[in-house]
Amino acid sequence: MPRISTALALSVATLAAGFLLGACSDTASNSNSTGNTQGTATPAANSTTTNNAKGLKIGSLLPSTGDLASIGQQMVGSVPLLVDTVNACGGVNGEPVTLVPVDDQTDPKAGAAGMTKLATLDKVAGVVGSFASSVSTAAISVATPNKVMLISPGSTSPVFTEKAQKGDYKGFWARTAPPDTYQALALAQLAKKKGFKRVSTVVINNDYGVGFEKAFVQTFEKLGGTVVNKDKPVRYDPKAQTFDTEAAAAFAGKPDAVLAVLYAETGSIFLKTAYQQGLTKGVQILLTDGVKSPTFPEQVGKASDGKYILTGAIGTVPGSDGKALDGFNKLWKEKKGGSPGEYAPQAWDAAALLALAAQAAKENTGVGIASKIREVSNGPGTEVTDVCEGLKLLKEGKKINYQGASGNVDVDANGDVVGVYDVWTVGDDGKITVIDKVNPK
Repeated sequence: MPRISTALALSVATLAAGFLLGACSDTASNSNSTGNTQGTATPAANSTTTNNAKGLKIGSLLPSTGDLASIGQQMVGSVPLLVDTVNACGGVNGEPVTLVPVDDQTDPKAGAAGMTKLATLDKVAGVVGSFASSVSTAAISVATPNKVMLISPGSTSPVFTEKAQKGDYKGFWARTAPPDTYQALALAQLAKKKGFKRVSTVVINNDYGVGFEKAFVQTFEKLGGTVVNKDKPVRYDPKAQTFDTEAAAAFAGKPDAVLAVLYAETGSIFLKTAYQQGLTKGVQILLTDGVKSPTFPEQVGKASDGKYILTGAIGTVPGSDGKALDGFNKLWKEKKGGSPGEYAPQAWDAAALLALAAQAAKENTGVGIASKIREVSNGPGTEVTDVCEGLKLLKEGKKINYQGASGNVDVDANGDVVGVYDVWTVGDDGKITVIDKVNPK
């Protein structure tokens, strides 16, 4: 999808859309909920006091609805949990932290409007978001001129690295999930290891899908593989509802495997269509992080023999192996019950970096946060896994190196981190299990 161009001053209609994305109510929702009420854009009760003009104010811009809702809903609870934790140990710069959550609806236009609301009306200093690369592309074009620090827990398109290198973001961009240049390398290595020599691709036509496709093709060919449809790539419209033509094109040429870079809602329709056309038999399905959710196999459905259509499919997803992961999982179970879902650790780390950087800067501004992100994540200093310990040391004038739940989160000059990847598969019962880890090299 082409980059959304958002002017500094949006029209009254767009601004109004921002209001629709989230009310400016001071009434809060409990942060111990699942986060499904995020679309109300009200601060979490135990975390926020919107009347506190002095304190750090942050936002979240994540998909509670839309094509990525099944994954987005697994991460929206992390940010209020982090804010509650920070406020329980004294807040940032001596004041409580305020959180304003917004549902970006997995839509670039809604994301741009939501980011405009957060930047111009709520006047946040930093935002955790977005998840979809296309939405983050829209949001960063608003965040940068408004000097709001945007940290994505999951936008993995390589385009962000390229634009950061050119200086487009002026330091107001970072992410706690590694770019797809690494995931594409990991998946290409996995395909090679499995003995697949001829692979075709089908991707969602946006920054995420096209960026992944290009990186995979380049890497797989270097490893000696052949991409069957390299000269005629299959890229589907994110708004499409039927995929007969795309399915036929993706499986043409008798590939050993088909790499499908999809979002859950539209991706489930595509894969079901391919099965109904008899195209999937004998072809390995390779998937990515965009569909790795417990509900996805059910969305795709079952075959005529009662087995799930996705049985045997394999994929990759950014894993979490940080030193703070055990503590995060324990806190999640204590406060919410169960285990956190995909990208929840990355969302926690994104929010933690905003708080720690503001404390290091001794000011609650986007400029201050941007100036200290690398220092608290990748600089010399005492290694800390507990955000409260980190805040305490920073208040004492000491330097820290935050070790996150998702990984070391060593943010580089382009706002990128390097991570590990889980290899997952779908069983006969439709359940997803992690079967291996891969370090892209």
